[in-house]
Amino acid sequence: MKQSSGIRGGLYAVSEWISKFSLTNLQWALFNLPIALLLLSLLNIGNTQDVWYLVPPLVLLLPFLFFPATTALFAQARDWVRKDQKDTADRSYVSYYKENYKNSMKAGIVLTVLWVILAADLYYFSTNSRLFMNLFLILGILLFVYTINTFSTLVHFDMNVRAVMKKAFMLTFVSPILFLTVAMTSGFILAVSLYIFPLIIPIFTGSLIAFLTFSAYYRLYIKLSGMENNG
Repeated sequence: MKQSSGIRGGLYAVSEWISKFSLTNLQWALFNLPIALLLLSLLNIGNTQDVWYLVPPLVLLLPFLFFPATTALFAQARDWVRKDQKDTADRSYVSYYKENYKNSMKAGIVLTVLWVILAADLYYFSTNSRLFMNLFLILGILLFVYTINTFSTLVHFDMNVRAVMKKAFMLTFVSPILFLTVAMTSGFILAVSLYIFPLIIPIFTGSLIAFLTFSAYYRLYIKLSGMENNG
């Protein structure tokens, strides 16, 4: 009887987590719907000249839609990771979206500029220099991890945007383990989502990346906090 109860309890816990992940991810996907439609249009474009009609609105929407929506996703992931240390009542995705909108938009503008510069360099050197193209691919991985850490820092610390981006930059390079965890975990989930099971993108992809990368981020934070207290 206890075993049956344990099994039922385990199944309930699993279903609860699946529900939380999928519901939050669907909200994130809904907020990013205009961006998703532009990306689909780019992937199915027939005339290469039409790219220049789609890229500008896509770039403009990133800081105003993608970054606030993803910051809210990471805020929910922070609640999941800190479930035993929660000092506030459960918050909704929309409440986090509204609360963090201004700071995430400001950080998003800076990061969008960096990503546009990187994309332009990759496009140029893809036909001019394989060496420089590979160099910018490496820089792309660095920028990706930095972007993920910026989301985690935005939701975990009450700082202005300049301080957030400075701290995220430091944490990106202070721990090789965090860097590799964020890069490999996100890369694996994205590869599976894009090339094997694309249907999970609006259901689980964002939530999984946010939960696993913030978990790694939070473990590093706890470790560094303990070192400071001991010191």
